[in-house]
Amino acid sequence: MDLQAISLVRSSFKAIAAVPDGPQTLSRSFYALLFARYPEARDFFPAAMDEQRDRLIAAVEYVIERLEEDSGQILAYLAQLGRDHRKYGIEDAHYVAVGNSLIAAVEQFPSTEPWTDELEQAWRDVLAVVAATMMDAANAESGPPAWGATVIEHLQVRKDVSIIRLQLDEPMTYTAGQFVSVQVPSRPRMWRYLSPANPANDQGVIEFHVRRVSGGWVSPAVVTQTLVGERWVVGSPLGDLGIRYDNGRDILMIGSGTGIAPLRAQILQMSQRGQDRRVHLFFAGRYPCDLYDLGTLWALAEQNPWLTVVPVTEEDQDPWWYTGPSSVAIPGMHRRLTGKVGQVVADFGTWAERDIQLVGSEAMINTTKFRLHAAGTPPENIRHDPSY
Repeated sequence: MDLQAISLVRSSFKAIAAVPDGPQTLSRSFYALLFARYPEARDFFPAAMDEQRDRLIAAVEYVIERLEEDSGQILAYLAQLGRDHRKYGIEDAHYVAVGNSLIAAVEQFPSTEPWTDELEQAWRDVLAVVAATMMDAANAESGPPAWGATVIEHLQVRKDVSIIRLQLDEPMTYTAGQFVSVQVPSRPRMWRYLSPANPANDQGVIEFHVRRVSGGWVSPAVVTQTLVGERWVVGSPLGDLGIRYDNGRDILMIGSGTGIAPLRAQILQMSQRGQDRRVHLFFAGRYPCDLYDLGTLWALAEQNPWLTVVPVTEEDQDPWWYTGPSSVAIPGMHRRLTGKVGQVVADFGTWAERDIQLVGSEAMINTTKFRLHAAGTPPENIRHDPSY
């Protein structure tokens, strides 16, 4: 891809981001133009658009910032998105509509950056590569655009956390550590990203761990209203977390809350395959009761001497309102540590020889990366998925 075009587009987007509420204004303008010029596109989106607008800006920023750094990685990411977008019934013409509307929104944005023929061509060149990569991947895919699934078990392990197990209509091939989009019957067209907590299997059983987000549209319904027998739709797998079997390095995993799910899936896969690399897993939460799956992880550590599980909580005691059971330490397991997980992990050293994975909230990921960098951890050792 032309480096001059990338530079122009990146500068243009940074100018928009520098304006107060600039990205949100751009997103609103984009969708207004898209729906006005191509009314049929409205059917692809939910009635409430706030989160959709935020996701658009996050995706655009993620792609633009990485085009020059590692084109192979970002093109693979775009190919995944293209395969995933098949679930909407999107055709090649829709990519043209999106590109034209985004360019028009950028052109109309009241920015200090002058809009020139050169800048317009740069945006068109970059978006053409993005669209072509997504379209080529989608058109080359022979598998289903989405998987139907039936809920076979719903375990509400905490008031705000549920484990949902589904039977897919046909098995899905995914890498342990990836995530998928899901649509539940009570929230049509409101797709949410969840990470399977188990590796892919021939039986087509998939498990999700879901935490209720206060004020969320989908997660409260999933946690409190999911019924055995209801039908979900599951999109294609995304993300590049997973064990790198080519480098042979030991592994450090850090997961907070239900962020433990993709790490758990990888550990289960490793225990099935057998391997000789050491894995340190830090399972974090605010309170001890947040470590809802600690018993399973301890059991895996008992069976696999290469695995060390370290529980970490910010508070030493459960909150007064929690009335459920407390986890009982298994003899021989690592004692629970108290503190912010980023600082706790950094206190152990640089982990310079480890392949490191982070899964959790955006704040947790950013804070932990900062602590590890300050401790001397090479930034290139740390991986995490986009936070949207």
